[in-house]
Amino acid sequence: MILNKEKECMSRDEIKALQNERLKWQVERMYNKVEIFRKRMDEKGLKPSDIKGVDDLSKLPFSYKQDLRDYYPYGLFAVPLKDIVRVHASSGTTGKQIVVGYTKHDLEIWSECMARQISAAGGTADDFVQVCYGYGLFTGGLGAHDGATYLGATVIPASTGNTQRQIQTMVDFGSTILCCTPSYCMYLAEELKKQNLIDKIKLKAAICGAEPWTEEMRKQIEETLNIKAYDVYGLSEIMGPGVSYECECQQGMHVNEDNFIPEIINPDTGEVLPYGEKGELVFTTITKEGFPLIRYRTRDICSLNPEKCSCGRTFIRMNKPTGRSDDMLIIRGVNVFPSQIEEVLLKYCSLGITTNYQIVVDRVNNTDTLDVFVEMAPDLFADDMASIENLQKTLQEKLRSALGIGAKVTLVNPNSITRSEGKAKRVIDKRKLS
Repeated sequence: MILNKEKECMSRDEIKALQNERLKWQVERMYNKVEIFRKRMDEKGLKPSDIKGVDDLSKLPFSYKQDLRDYYPYGLFAVPLKDIVRVHASSGTTGKQIVVGYTKHDLEIWSECMARQISAAGGTADDFVQVCYGYGLFTGGLGAHDGATYLGATVIPASTGNTQRQIQTMVDFGSTILCCTPSYCMYLAEELKKQNLIDKIKLKAAICGAEPWTEEMRKQIEETLNIKAYDVYGLSEIMGPGVSYECECQQGMHVNEDNFIPEIINPDTGEVLPYGEKGELVFTTITKEGFPLIRYRTRDICSLNPEKCSCGRTFIRMNKPTGRSDDMLIIRGVNVFPSQIEEVLLKYCSLGITTNYQIVVDRVNNTDTLDVFVEMAPDLFADDMASIENLQKTLQEKLRSALGIGAKVTLVNPNSITRSEGKAKRVIDKRKLS
C-alpha cells in the first residue's frame, strides 16, 4: 500500500526539481547558522549562491560522525534551543555519544517517513503495531511509535526486554505488525515455535532494522512465523528509522527523496560513483530544521538503483548494506564483513545449527585468529561427536571459500550464547581490548 502517491510516485524530473529548491534552502541556512559548515565552505571558496541544485552537490564538503563528537552536545544545531522539542542520542559505545535534535516540524516529517514504511508493509489504521525497539534516547522505539500513530494504527509500546511478556502480549493483544531488530525477531520466532504458539498469533508482518541482517535470516523469519519481513533503514544522525523503507517487492529500500539526497562514493577517494556501483552511502538532509547535515558519511556500504519499482514508487532504492566500512574486520590482511560469515552459516541451519552465533577475533603470537562459535539445534546429535566434527569441518571449508582466509568453527550447546533483546553482540574483537 502506498501512503502518499503524490509524493512517493513523483517523476524523476519532479523529484530533482524539488530537491534543487530544498538543497539551496538548506545550504543557505546552514552557511548562516552552523559554524563548521561555514568554515568548510569558506575553505573551498564556496558561497551558498554557488550551489544551484543537486548537480552541484559534489562541490560541498563532507560531514562526519567525529563532527558530532567535536561539537557535542548542541554545537551543530541550526535553530535556537527553544525550538528543539526533542533530543535523541547514541549509546556512545564507540566513543562520546552523539546528540541530535528535532523541531516540531522535524518530528512530523519523521512520523510520515516511518508511516510510509508501515504502510508499505501492508499496515493500515486497523493494525496493532507492537514496538519492541527500546524507548528513550535510542531513536528506534519512538520513531516506530510515531509512525504507527501517524498512520492511525493502534500502538503497543512494548519496548525491549521480558521476552515471555512480549510473546504473551502478541498473543493476547492480537499484534499484527512487529517492529524490532532482526536478531530479536528471530529469537521471538524461536520461542513462539518452541511454545507451539505460532498458530495463536495474528502477526502478518515484521519491520526489522537497527542492525545488519541477511536474506537467509529474512527467509527463516518469514518461514517460521508465516509472515513477510521488511527491511527498514535509518540512523540517528540523519533522522532515525524510516530514512528508507522496503515495499512488498523487497528489491531494495526506497529512500525518502523528498527529504534526503543519497550518494554513493568511493570510501577512499570521496569520488561520487555511478548508480549500481557499490561504495559508501552518503546522505544530505534537505528538510530538517533542528539538526541538518550535508553529505554525511554513513560508513554503510551499498549501491543505488534509480529504476522505477514495480510497486509504482519512483523513489530511488538502496540495496541492503553489506556492511560498514568501520565495522569491517581486517584479519591477516583480508577485509572481512560479519555479514559474510552470517550468510554462510544461515545456509546450513537445516544441518543442525541455529541462527545464534558469535565471532571472536584475537591476536596470538602476532598472528590474527578468527573463531566462530555457533549453537547447535537442541534436537540434533548432541552426543554424536563424529557428526559434530564433520559439520564443523564443512562450515570451516565454506567460510574459507567465502572469506579467503581460514576460520575455526566450534559448535556449542544450545542456549549457551547470550541472547540480546536489542542489537545482537555478534563480534568480539579482542585485539582492541589488549
